[in-house]
Amino acid sequence: MSIEVGSKLQGKVTGITNFGAFVELPEGKTGLVHISEVADNYVKDINEHLSVGDEVTVKVINVENDGKIGLSIKKAKDNPSQGRRKTSASQPKSNRDRTENFEAKMNRFLKDSEDRLASLRKHTESKRGGRGAKKG
Repeated sequence: MSIEVGSKLQGKVTGITNFGAFVELPEGKTGLVHISEVADNYVKDINEHLSVGDEVTVKVINVENDGKIGLSIKKAKDNPSQGRRKTSASQPKSNRDRTENFEAKMNRFLKDSEDRLASLRKHTESKRGGRGAKKG
């Protein structure tokens, strides 16, 4: 099986660096999965997603003239971006879900902030002698 751009292959993780993972491909060749090609979301630590010895499905995204092979795990998934390109009828639902998640996060943030401010005010007032204390 030749290694061509666009082909999906099975491989084995042979090494991990801070910028990606090396994957051994059929025919004994090795390619690199850049950290940005490991998952659909942001990957801070590649070790949370991959380990040496893991069997992975990769898609060949480029083959350089010098023989370097660029690979992607996230593009090897069946239609990874299809979820983002659904019909317009499904778009409002996903936007509504994002809005609800954002609103829930914002409400939690506001509550936490108010609690912290109340605690800070209480602590500061006790040091100054209460609300009626004169400022310095």
